[in-house]
Amino acid sequence: MRYIGKEMSRVDGVAKVTGAAKYAVEFQAKNIAYGFIVQSEIAKGRIESIDATEAEKQSGVIKIFTHLNAPKLAFTDKKDKDEFAMSETPFRALYTDQIMFSGQPIALVVAETFEQARHAAHLVKANYAEQKAATDTSKLLTKSYELPKEISQNPPKIKGNPSAALKVAAVKIEAEYTIPIEHHNPLEMHGAIAAWNGDKLTIFDKSQYVYNVRNHLASVFGVAEENVSVVSTFVGGAFGSALRPNYYLLLAAMSAREIKRPVKLSFTRRQMFTGHGYRPFTSQKISLGADEKGKLSAIIHEAVSNTSTFEDYEDSATYFTKTVYDCPNFEMRGKLVKTDLPTPFAMRAPGAVSGMFALESALDELAYKLKIDPLEIRLINYAEIDPDSGKPWSSKALRECYKEASEKFGWSKRNPEPRSQRDGKWLVGWGMATGTWGAFQFSATVRIVLKADGTAHVSSATSDIGPGTYTVI
Repeated sequence: MRYIGKEMSRVDGVAKVTGAAKYAVEFQAKNIAYGFIVQSEIAKGRIESIDATEAEKQSGVIKIFTHLNAPKLAFTDKKDKDEFAMSETPFRALYTDQIMFSGQPIALVVAETFEQARHAAHLVKANYAEQKAATDTSKLLTKSYELPKEISQNPPKIKGNPSAALKVAAVKIEAEYTIPIEHHNPLEMHGAIAAWNGDKLTIFDKSQYVYNVRNHLASVFGVAEENVSVVSTFVGGAFGSALRPNYYLLLAAMSAREIKRPVKLSFTRRQMFTGHGYRPFTSQKISLGADEKGKLSAIIHEAVSNTSTFEDYEDSATYFTKTVYDCPNFEMRGKLVKTDLPTPFAMRAPGAVSGMFALESALDELAYKLKIDPLEIRLINYAEIDPDSGKPWSSKALRECYKEASEKFGWSKRNPEPRSQRDGKWLVGWGMATGTWGAFQFSATVRIVLKADGTAHVSSATSDIGPGTYTVI
């Protein structure tokens, strides 16, 4: 109890603020080479030819990999271990001549220095058989589809008879909200250093899930999992973008094994937009039914989001709608649209960010229509138990949170009319909303070695993505 609830300095704080903390590509290795990725200039089609002749002549170039000379790896169509793969054939870099999204890696240049690799990469030329790409989700909504329940992470959920309740509701709100794609762009760009010693691989990576990286690379290269060591000392921003083993890992490890030297490979800032997922486009329709006092009688929430042509990723934007407010009738349904874009992936509270924005915006519109304070309408529909399961909360202090926040901000003194509040020449808007996220818990293991001198060595494979895990441990 010396530490719980008390202020203390982070054990890694000084290292981070002084620059002593080493991130993935800041490590060094003897005789290291550098990689640079060449990207596709089209979004759909296939590579008819690729010419690396001029690039290969450049000073310092060691080898250039394309789909024509990339080594055959151990995985088969059903053996590529990635816990977050949404299909048996996820994207694999330099695997075929098929182009599935703009910015797809089509070659990897390895050279003595980063600058030499980058220069040569710009000299690699490709000719394409281009096909018409579909990348605008808003134009493809009529082609949306539901995933089968047995493979869906967020199958449709219906409670009561929401359609009938909405039909007879005294007050209705029917709204549609569209959110464009959002991209991860943390300060630290994704990158890795791969080094082989026989059939043992050491890889320095920016990872939120070191076991997933280990298992993926072991399956890709056909080595025992215990032969893959993943080093992830610090993570400079991730929030979902470093959960999957992104393709730079495979390219770094593959090239290092082929040239028999350590290889350092990092995304450029441009490559960060296509290399590790993004929050998908969502189009959401929400219908609310209520009585004249603001009590909800029906919620119908449908969300359509984009995915890639080769994986079905659900952002689950409707997942949390059923858990927030006390409503006897609700329906939540999610759909997908295939686009010629990379696969989206988890980005900072996936699903909840998009879905709660739509639900809370619609509830605000209902409050405005009924001339009820937005805070009051949330208290009217306050859920004392989980509306979905009927189970009690393990703890919940949202009512107290509403009260304290409204007092501190002077909520009762605000003028609710739009464009009514000013600070000099500036219009000032005040709003409030509720957000929710699951308290997801998973198993963990720890190895403890007790030593003869009375000390202990404790080890557990994890990574600190910034919230202070090192300090807590």
